[in-house]
Amino acid sequence: MPAVPGRVAGVRDIIAVCPRPEPVVMAAALEARVSLLFRVGGAHAIAALAYGTATIPRVDKIVGPGNKYVAAAKSMVAGDCAIDFYAGPTEIVVVAASGRPAWIAADLVAQGEHDPDARAILITWSRPFAERVARAVEKQSSGRDIVRRSLAAHGAIVVVDSADEAIALANRIAPEHLVVDRESLTRRPLTAGAVFIGPYTAQAAGDYATGSNHVLPTAGAARFRGGLSAADFMRVMSVQRVTRAGLARLQPTILALARAEGLTAHAKSIEVRLR
Repeated sequence: MPAVPGRVAGVRDIIAVCPRPEPVVMAAALEARVSLLFRVGGAHAIAALAYGTATIPRVDKIVGPGNKYVAAAKSMVAGDCAIDFYAGPTEIVVVAASGRPAWIAADLVAQGEHDPDARAILITWSRPFAERVARAVEKQSSGRDIVRRSLAAHGAIVVVDSADEAIALANRIAPEHLVVDRESLTRRPLTAGAVFIGPYTAQAAGDYATGSNHVLPTAGAARFRGGLSAADFMRVMSVQRVTRAGLARLQPTILALARAEGLTAHAKSIEVRLR
């Protein structure tokens, strides 16, 4: 997920870490033109990438999702190594009041199987629908220990008064994944890392096949940014060229502002060029 936009942006060396890479993961890394893949993960992998070791090179930027320990490690090294954002633990908010309860339940259970810290929330304005989904979740999560723990700690079904209130609450959460059961709900402003519209747009489709990058902001970070893209690997610089005549025209503005700030040396640096 991070390698493709990195290559698109022209990053020369891409280093990946994975504690237990399956053969298919290593094959995907080759296809994505990953330069190096190290069998390491967790907070110590973040430290290794940020500061370098005898075998793992220091990198310029760390991107990608992880559990709460990875997210904490990224926040700790952010002063020394650039990061994208805090991507994890994963979360889903479903806004729906109709449809097939088993399908909604399947999305909530799928989110819960990531880890015990995953968050899965349904917001609805139909109490009967909420009850049907709750029964379907109970049935589908039977025998799934991680799902049960996740839903017990971080799962919820919230019943509100209206569709407008449901969207307003979802926007306050600013979830990583927002699933809405009908097109009409998207006519309101939405705040999420990625939005999935309609009964067949399963969130898992976004994980694997629909083309959106799956490194997405969590814990409300969608309020100020979207998912990972090639822009995360670009540097933006402003470049200026000014002639003597141009500087003379700008001089009154520059001198007035510099003196208003009490920065007389700034003003002097302009005056000395125009004597």
